[in-house]
Amino acid sequence: MGPFPVQGAGSCGPAVSTGGLRFESAAETATMGGKNKQRTKGNLRPSNSGRAAELLAKEQGTVPGFIGFGTFHSDLGYVPAIQGAEEIDSLVDSDFRMVLRKLSKKDVTTKLKAMQEFGTMCIERDTEIVKGVLPYWPRIFCKISLDHDRRVREATQQAFEKLILKVKKHLAPYLKSLMGYWLMAQCDTYTPAASAAKDAFEAAFPPSKQPEAIAFCKDEITSVLQDHLIKETPDTLSDPQTIPEEEREAKFYRVVTCSLLALKKLLCLLPDNELDSLEEKFKSLLSQNKFWKYGKHSIPQIRSAYFELVSALCQRTPQLMKDEASKVSPSVLLSIDDSDPIVCPALWEAVLYTLTTIEDCWLHVNAKKSVFPKLSAMVREGGRGLAAVIYPYLLPFISKLPQSITDPKLDFFKNFLTSLIAGLSTERTKTSFSECSAVISAFFECLRFIMQQNLGEEEIEEMLVNDQLIPFIDAVLKDPRLQDEQLFNHLAETLSSWEAKADLDKDDKTAYNLEKVLLNFWERLSEICVEKINEPETDVKSVLGVSNLLQVLQKPKSSLKLNKKNVGKVRFADEMPESNKENEKYVSSEGENSEGSELMAEPSLTHSCSDLVSPLRKKPLEDLVCKLAEMSVNYVNEQKSEQHLRFLSTLLNSFSSSQVFKVLLGDEKQSIVKAKPLEIAKLAQKNPAIQFLYQKVIGWLNEDQRKDASFLVDILYSALCCCDSHMERKAVLDDLIEVDLKWNSILQVIEKACSSSDKHALVTPWLKGDILGERLVTLADHLCNKNLESTVSSESYFSERWSLLSLVLSQHVKNDYLIGEVYVERIIVKLHETLSKAKKLSEAENNDSSVSFICDVAYNYFSSAKGCLLMPSSEDLLLTLFQLCAESKEKTHLTDFLISKLKNTWLSGVNLLVHQTGDTYKQSTFLRLSALWLKNQVQSSSLDITSLQVLLSAVDDLLNALLESEDTYLLGVYIGSVMPDNSEWEKMRQSLPMQWLHRPLLEGRLSLNYECFKTDFKEQDTKKLPSHLCTSALLSKMILVALKKEIVLENNELEKIIAELLYSLQWYEELDNPPIFLTGFCEMLQKMNITYDNLCGLGNTSGLLQLLFNRSRENGTLWSLIIAKLILSRSVSSDEVKRHYRRKEGFFPLTEGNMHTIQSLCPFLSKEDKKEFIAQCIPALLAWTKEDVCSINGGFGHLAIFNSCLQTKSIDDGELLHGILKILITWKKDHEDIFLFSCNLSEVSPEILGVNIEIIRFLSLFLKYCSSPLAESEWDFIMCSMLAWLETTNENQTLYSVPLVQLFACVSCDLTCELSAFFDSTTLDTTGSLPVNLISEWKEFFSPGIHSLLLPLLVTVTGESKDTSETSFQNAMLKPMCETLTYIPKDQLLSQKLPARLVAGQKTNLPEYLQTLLNTLAPLLLYRARPVQIAVYHMLYKLMPEFPQYDQDNLKSYGDEEEEPALSPPAALMSLLSTQEDLLENVLGCIPVGQIVTIKPLSEDFCYVLGYLLTWKLILTFFKAAASQLRALYSMYLRKTKSLNKLLYHLFRLMPENPTFAETAVELSNKDPKTFFTEELQLGIRDTSTLPYHIPHLACSVYHMTLKDLPAMVRLWWNSSEKRVFNIVDRFTSKYVSSVLSFQEISSVQTSTQLFNGMTVKARATTREVMATYTIEDIVIELIIQLPSNYPLGSITVESGKRVGVAVQQWRNWMLQLSTYLTHQNGSIMEGLALWKNNVDKRFEGVEDCMICFSVIHGFNYSLPKKACRTCKKKFHSACLYKWFTSSNKSTCPLCRETFF
Repeated sequence: MGPFPVQGAGSCGPAVSTGGLRFESAAETATMGGKNKQRTKGNLRPSNSGRAAELLAKEQGTVPGFIGFGTFHSDLGYVPAIQGAEEIDSLVDSDFRMVLRKLSKKDVTTKLKAMQEFGTMCIERDTEIVKGVLPYWPRIFCKISLDHDRRVREATQQAFEKLILKVKKHLAPYLKSLMGYWLMAQCDTYTPAASAAKDAFEAAFPPSKQPEAIAFCKDEITSVLQDHLIKETPDTLSDPQTIPEEEREAKFYRVVTCSLLALKKLLCLLPDNELDSLEEKFKSLLSQNKFWKYGKHSIPQIRSAYFELVSALCQRTPQLMKDEASKVSPSVLLSIDDSDPIVCPALWEAVLYTLTTIEDCWLHVNAKKSVFPKLSAMVREGGRGLAAVIYPYLLPFISKLPQSITDPKLDFFKNFLTSLIAGLSTERTKTSFSECSAVISAFFECLRFIMQQNLGEEEIEEMLVNDQLIPFIDAVLKDPRLQDEQLFNHLAETLSSWEAKADLDKDDKTAYNLEKVLLNFWERLSEICVEKINEPETDVKSVLGVSNLLQVLQKPKSSLKLNKKNVGKVRFADEMPESNKENEKYVSSEGENSEGSELMAEPSLTHSCSDLVSPLRKKPLEDLVCKLAEMSVNYVNEQKSEQHLRFLSTLLNSFSSSQVFKVLLGDEKQSIVKAKPLEIAKLAQKNPAIQFLYQKVIGWLNEDQRKDASFLVDILYSALCCCDSHMERKAVLDDLIEVDLKWNSILQVIEKACSSSDKHALVTPWLKGDILGERLVTLADHLCNKNLESTVSSESYFSERWSLLSLVLSQHVKNDYLIGEVYVERIIVKLHETLSKAKKLSEAENNDSSVSFICDVAYNYFSSAKGCLLMPSSEDLLLTLFQLCAESKEKTHLTDFLISKLKNTWLSGVNLLVHQTGDTYKQSTFLRLSALWLKNQVQSSSLDITSLQVLLSAVDDLLNALLESEDTYLLGVYIGSVMPDNSEWEKMRQSLPMQWLHRPLLEGRLSLNYECFKTDFKEQDTKKLPSHLCTSALLSKMILVALKKEIVLENNELEKIIAELLYSLQWYEELDNPPIFLTGFCEMLQKMNITYDNLCGLGNTSGLLQLLFNRSRENGTLWSLIIAKLILSRSVSSDEVKRHYRRKEGFFPLTEGNMHTIQSLCPFLSKEDKKEFIAQCIPALLAWTKEDVCSINGGFGHLAIFNSCLQTKSIDDGELLHGILKILITWKKDHEDIFLFSCNLSEVSPEILGVNIEIIRFLSLFLKYCSSPLAESEWDFIMCSMLAWLETTNENQTLYSVPLVQLFACVSCDLTCELSAFFDSTTLDTTGSLPVNLISEWKEFFSPGIHSLLLPLLVTVTGESKDTSETSFQNAMLKPMCETLTYIPKDQLLSQKLPARLVAGQKTNLPEYLQTLLNTLAPLLLYRARPVQIAVYHMLYKLMPEFPQYDQDNLKSYGDEEEEPALSPPAALMSLLSTQEDLLENVLGCIPVGQIVTIKPLSEDFCYVLGYLLTWKLILTFFKAAASQLRALYSMYLRKTKSLNKLLYHLFRLMPENPTFAETAVELSNKDPKTFFTEELQLGIRDTSTLPYHIPHLACSVYHMTLKDLPAMVRLWWNSSEKRVFNIVDRFTSKYVSSVLSFQEISSVQTSTQLFNGMTVKARATTREVMATYTIEDIVIELIIQLPSNYPLGSITVESGKRVGVAVQQWRNWMLQLSTYLTHQNGSIMEGLALWKNNVDKRFEGVEDCMICFSVIHGFNYSLPKKACRTCKKKFHSACLYKWFTSSNKSTCPLCRETFF
């Protein structure tokens, strides 16, 4: 396929011939490669067919270059087919060649990417390389620029631009072959592609050169475009075989459109002198019928392009068009009704050009039959939605119509205008503003034109006014949608132009005619206006229309001119293309006949003419107004017509003159009421407006039923306009508000003044005057106190008055108040007074009160007061608002709704404050007073949590508002002013209750030797937070807000506040049982993010630690604990603290502060540091007087520090410890009276108590940590002292409420406990190092001594104490005391002499002393203190095995009664159990079985559950200790009471889902994990670390015991439980318990020492089997007992092994007996086998079976068959017979059926 010819200067464009040789197919094949073979890469030589094409090229010179499709044409192909093709081909860069090949592919994406690549390569490669592509570019460009895909077309133009920029003028030789397609591309219907082509064109040619370039290629362009328009078809442009029809047609239509537009572009761009040479070409085009058919084409784009081309042809080649008039005229004029939005602009332009260019165009069409009907139809339909486009053309169109066509004129114009008006009434026009405007503009333009052309012809004049204009106005008045101001403006403008002309040509005939027209118009207008108004029930819309019309007509002409600009298009639409200027030329060149000239003339008129309304209009307009006003007022007077009154109001608004008011007054001459002042009366006589105001308007205004009276206020203003001076107006208004006007009317008067500056100017003196001001102050007073009176008025009655107040306070005109400033201030004072009273009212009263209204008024006042400083009174108001929001609802009695209103109000006020310039804080009383108030609030100790929360959130809002201030110091200053000074802080710290000291004293973290427990929580203040907490919370909240904005605080305020917050938190943390409200306080701080970490993270707190350290050294106590807490929580490291005490000597001499600081730091010091401290203490302990021993800087203080060091296990020097012990012994020798042995503590001083406590503490620690042996004398000292101190403790029970005595009791019990533990853990190895008689002394003297004191003490303490919480300080000594009691030996327990405690009617076999012990201790399991419960459990646990033997002795009495025997476990335990069951039902009853309950440690429930489980543990221990016969009786009792069932249900609520031991993680994985079932439960008293596991572990332990000791009963319960519970129990037991129990059962068989005569028992652990072999003489019986996987729930299977010498039936009986026993009795396998063996033995001895149970020995009570039947002599068990008789309801022998005697 050959490209365009190269470098042929004279070569013309593409040949037109289509009949030339078609070698495209050959070329195609060349591209594709022959026979579908892949072309070898780099093979530059084309195939044979390619060479054939080349030969042909050589012969022919060039291949015809017309781009079209032959029948075989399929694709473009890249083949150079010119001479020397191979050489040139090799000149093209290989990369370019690849890209050009890709461009010839069919795939869109491939082409697109290739084109983008081509563009990029054009930029990147050298010019020479790119130039090599130029010969092949035209062919490709011409083809691909018509591609179907728009993205490809766009990319092609972009790439072309890049190519142009690279090769520049080297493109010249190829221009002719490119230009036609290039122009078409610039007219592409896809805008981005078109603009890309234009960009390329502009890149190639500057604007000045473009016509030249076009002229150079004009012939080629024309040929290409003509071919496309005349010769091409869809099928020649695209290959019909590969491209679908739809796509082919779309491409064809696009090409035609582009060609038409390109021709137009060519015409417009070509210079005039070049046009002639193309004349022939155009002639040939215009001679083709195909061209003219495009005007009727179905595709609107083609029609539009066609009409554009026609316009251009008319413009550029008028002669040619005149020659073709017979074709042009019909083609254009008969299309006049084309209503396609794309076509219309071009069509109408063509219509005008046709009319202008071809004078005789009407000869070729029938105007009346063909053109006008079409025009008329379209106009009648309102332009079919295209009015905005078409109608501007109508005036030029009718101005171009020759007279011959329009005759008879009258009919033609009448029809034309009637159609226009009809168009206005279509729905489409009415709903669109632009359409409506276009119709109205066209109507008035045409009307004025026709009037101008036919002035003097009366018929036409009358037709225009009477038949067109007036009906038109009438129609508009009826339809409010058309009542657009623009329409009336057009009318006014039309009238103005006529009036102006009449004024200008005074004596002219024109003037006479125009005046006549105007007179006629006013007459007719007056008629329709009167008709509209003169109806009793007049139509609202019509009245509105009339008033609007009159208002517009009254405006002077200059004001209308201004609107002219907004009207928009008057002549030709913007869419008109390049020919725009032309139109203007020809329209205005028509001179007098055209509208344009008139418009041109008008500006000159307005200069000479004054701005007043023309006299031709003034008189008729005034007459009309007076007539209408009079008519309206009559209707109002007679029929109270609201409509007419409104109409009157609008009339007067525009026409307020004395004349109108006179008409309104009519004949009524009555004077105003006599009571009026003289001045007013005179005014009224002089001025009809004022008279009308008093006579009529006031009456109307005061009629109650009016909803909206604003139009009456307008009348009032109209009347005021007629006054001569401000003073007159003020006098009238002052007089009116005294008596006549109601408040709502005054509100409307003021509102109107605010809405319009003109009206405001009228009434300013009155607004600022005293009379209005005083009235408003009185009003405010009345409103604020309205709830004190019993008003019955409606809500709206008040809201109107409030809005009036709000308006006068908040409305500003030119930064000044509406009313006098004095009055503003007075009103605000009133509002403030009312708000201040709000607190005293109840919530209901407040809801009704004026608070809500005051908020609205104040909010508006604050919001509007921009730029003006607040007055003092408004700052007071602001403070009160703030206070109401910052106090809790309980105090203020306000509803949430009111509080949120108040908040918005005060925030708007603060907002105003902070935006003031200057030193806000000094100027603002609000800020000063609010800071003071806040300070008092938090220091007054009157806040509970909710109050504090409310206060903090209000402060948060306030500070965030202050942050917006430009004054950066404002917030810092504010915080500073709330901050208390040091003495205030100290006072608040001292007022904190002192209970916090209890824990540090008990734990030995601090030591004290004086009484300081004066302040405690008072009962009545249980809700009020201490002031220290409130103050620290408030200030922390404030600095949190400040720090977020990085505001720096002065004077270390940040550190001080954080220190105080830490103090508060530490105080809370040290409390034993903090009240709920304090816990709530801490949770609130957490929620608000007020934490130490947050505060330190935000600010610089480098000095904080030093501050804390200094305070700790000064004061000790909590400050010392804070440092310890910070180190403990890793907030600071101990090294950081170290920096603050470089010298240890600095801490001595000891003060309380120094001592506490060292004690707190002890846990964190290194051994070396502690050694240094100890070194300082030792000398101080040596030689002291009695006073020194007790002082802080003496024995007490140094021993306390020594103890602290010892407590942290840091002293391993045995000699040193012995040394100190010796010092203590010498103290005892020297000052025995210091040691509180067996004495009354009530007279003892706290100093002596303190030193005793430290000595006892030392001895306890000494025993704990000293490894070296003690001498006998040392033991004596320790043990005798211990017992003596214990006696003191025992004697002073009454003083336990004194903290130091309680502490003394604690440490003495502690020492006792340490000694008990020491002796309890001694073994044979350790006794060797002890003195000889020590152990025996302990057992015989000291241990009984201890327990004889402590057990009665426990009984008395638990009997008295009310507060039983374990953590409470009052019960502190319970822990060590109870722990000591757990070491009590059984024999001592049994020998205790407690006061007798027996219960009447209690069944018991126990001796009295045991029963007393049980009755005394058992109830303590219910005691709500864990230490007591555990101690009691340990004591009773030791006794339990003793109890069953007493029942055993009495067993005979339960012998063979005639009922199922049952025996209760100890009654004291069972009655306790029933109480506990009730308590547990409350705690756990509502929870489904299987849902795990977590019991909070140390709560009340915890104690209940603990007691219950311990009781069961005791019962099970008792059960286990009983013999099997007793067990059967006990289990029967348990079954009857159902207690066990309840227990099992509870256990499955308490046992954890996964009962693994906490430390399992550390264990090696190959071991079985430890669970609560494998590990023994250690119930310690003092170790509370495992508390959370106590209940779960205990529950598991109880379940384990139950399964082990009562398996049959559990099995019975399990089988009868519901399915869900059944599964839960089965799963849990199989998983965690069965393996443990199976193992234990098998192990007990293996390790059993029980020997059977004649029976051997073996066990196999792996298979869970037990084998028993029974031999007697020759008989051998072998049994295999198999345990199930869910043992003991599942039934145990008994299988037979060998069986020699036993009958089958007998054998079955025996098997059944064993199986029954194991399933239904609560015994072990060994017990079962023993029973079975007894049975078999007895059988062989000759004892017969009982024939009821087929067993010799009864399975339950182990008796033999004794009751014999007298008839058949068979013997039965008595229990079996009893069951037989009761179940069968007969007393016959089971065998012989005779009566049993």
